[in-house]
Amino acid sequence: MGKKRLNRQFGLIGKDIFYSFSEGYFSEKFNKLQIEDCRYRNYDLAQLEHIESVFKIPNLVGLNVTIPYKEKVIQYLDSISSEAETIGAVNVIHLTKDNKKIGYNTDCYGFEKSLYEAIDVLPNKALILGTGGASKAVGYVLKKNKISFTFVSRKPKSNNQISYHSLKSQIFNQPLLIVNTTPLGTVPDIMSHPPIPYQYLCERHILYDLVYNPEITSFLKRGINKGTKIIGGLKMLIYQAEKAWEIWNK
Repeated sequence: MGKKRLNRQFGLIGKDIFYSFSEGYFSEKFNKLQIEDCRYRNYDLAQLEHIESVFKIPNLVGLNVTIPYKEKVIQYLDSISSEAETIGAVNVIHLTKDNKKIGYNTDCYGFEKSLYEAIDVLPNKALILGTGGASKAVGYVLKKNKISFTFVSRKPKSNNQISYHSLKSQIFNQPLLIVNTTPLGTVPDIMSHPPIPYQYLCERHILYDLVYNPEITSFLKRGINKGTKIIGGLKMLIYQAEKAWEIWNK
């Protein structure tokens, strides 16, 4: 009999991640491709410092990182890619054979690929709703593609951030991409949505929601009612996951 292969362990770290896409996606991927040496599971961490115990799991190869740890996780890593450093957030960790923990950002890849698949010509201006780790990846992509943007936050902290109360009608009198990077609208709280003035939306606007569960969120439904184009977050999630898989198998 041949020697049994050791399981390669993968997982997701985050907080309150019972709804997560990743565990089901990768488990199904392993089954479909008959990859028998891999296991994927969720690690729901009430405190990020508990990640140290996750790092000690035998044969751990890779982790995805989600809300609210994409920025703070960087302090626990040995190094991060230049792209992740520019963005200031990590959503993928590769544990190498020489025991190094290296951080990457594949959100930017997933967002850009899904955005340009859905829309041929993008507006020159955008609003990014939220200021967490995912918003930084979105900002990185928009800057790269020369789209000017403003972050919208409940508590603005810099010159490039405004409050939801500042969203007056004149802002919407132009073609505009509006990206929701907040978790508002995620299962089970599917009736919630960012507090923007939806009455000003029209066919010149594009709504992109990083939330993927449900597929059509309350945010997107309100856009549909006003004739906007909409893009859901599922494609982005799939693309960033496949890029993570590529990194883990280098």
